[in-house]
Amino acid sequence: MVEVLTTEAFKEKIFDFENSSEWSYKGDKPAVIDFYADWCGPCKMVAPILEELASEYEGKINIYKINTDEQQELSAAFGIQSIPSILFIPTDEQPQMAAGALPKDSFKKAFKDILKVE
Repeated sequence: MVEVLTTEAFKEKIFDFENSSEWSYKGDKPAVIDFYADWCGPCKMVAPILEELASEYEGKINIYKINTDEQQELSAAFGIQSIPSILFIPTDEQPQMAAGALPKDSFKKAFKDILKVE
């Protein structure tokens, strides 16, 4: 199940960007965050793919969504300029951002290459 994050939930589950400038991921599994908006066409194409992947990789990867219209502070903290923007968060490496609507195969490749999950 894809979970929608608020700024408060993000600081609790992912990274407290207000109190730390050095990246430190709080989760115990790799994560993917989809920065999206309800009016965005490409975002609507990515949503069902992420739902499928959330089921396929349940227990291996946490998949989250952040509404850029509702969470503007969080979007600004990550310098989100275009949506969808997808943040891939390995458990012990720096996160990597991808821009645009990715097909399912590209997500699976990123899960393997960046998150080290198959």
